[in-house]
Amino acid sequence: MRRIHLTALLSAALLALGLVAAPAAQADSVSPDPPGANDFTCKPSAVHPYPVVLVPGTFETMYKNWALLSPVLKDQGYCVFSLNYGVVNGVPASGPVTDSAAELGQFVQSVLGATGAKQVDLVGHSQGGMMPRYYMGFLGGAKYVHQLIGIAPSNHGTQGLIAPSPAGMVLDTTATSTACQACADQYAGSAFMAQLNSIGDTVAGPAYTVISTRYDEVVTPYTSQALAGSSKQVTNLVLQDYCPLDTIEHDQSPNDPNVWALVSNALLQAGPADPSYRPVCA
Repeated sequence: MRRIHLTALLSAALLALGLVAAPAAQADSVSPDPPGANDFTCKPSAVHPYPVVLVPGTFETMYKNWALLSPVLKDQGYCVFSLNYGVVNGVPASGPVTDSAAELGQFVQSVLGATGAKQVDLVGHSQGGMMPRYYMGFLGGAKYVHQLIGIAPSNHGTQGLIAPSPAGMVLDTTATSTACQACADQYAGSAFMAQLNSIGDTVAGPAYTVISTRYDEVVTPYTSQALAGSSKQVTNLVLQDYCPLDTIEHDQSPNDPNVWALVSNALLQAGPADPSYRPVCA
């Protein structure tokens, strides 16, 4: 096993992808709804016809991941929804990604049934930006999704998993020290990743927007997050190409106002995000 010692700065970011065991305080799968989310009486408007479903990352509850972005989107006029999924031993988003994708599919059907919409827009962080691709590609979800917007998504896995050891936090390139099935699934070269990408990065129908940060220390290399596809269907955005001074990393990327601006731009499009859009950087 190759070992690279890490600083304490990584500890918060590790939880987003679920690469170390969650502290007891974060292992509780019960969380309140994010502000503005899960009003099942909400009806989409003509301006914003697609309900927005926010999908958290590994070990994240919907509240922790989306407490800041959810009310922003609600104030913009969207019907906003979110869920917890993949709960194993009380730890959210840690179960097999295939099972979590099925849970997402059930939730999407609930949203469509309540709102009367035909499709949703999915906005996901980390595992939540990648897992919907399984739902769309293998579980028949493509026809129910208008666009998938991934914030730091683990689309092709990560090159190494962070694991605890007597020497401190180390990089385990053998993927033998993972604490959850979702973590093992997100290792680059895993059987799950091979299956996910065996049909290509995209499927017909939905649009795809990927928002990455060069300072991502969890899904590495950050370039692995990008999806291959026609510019009519796929837009890959690197945050620092738009806001060069923004040094946000993996865990906090959903809480970054500059990321919010890119998400909002993507949601306004008939297809993926407009790469020529330039946000006013915070």
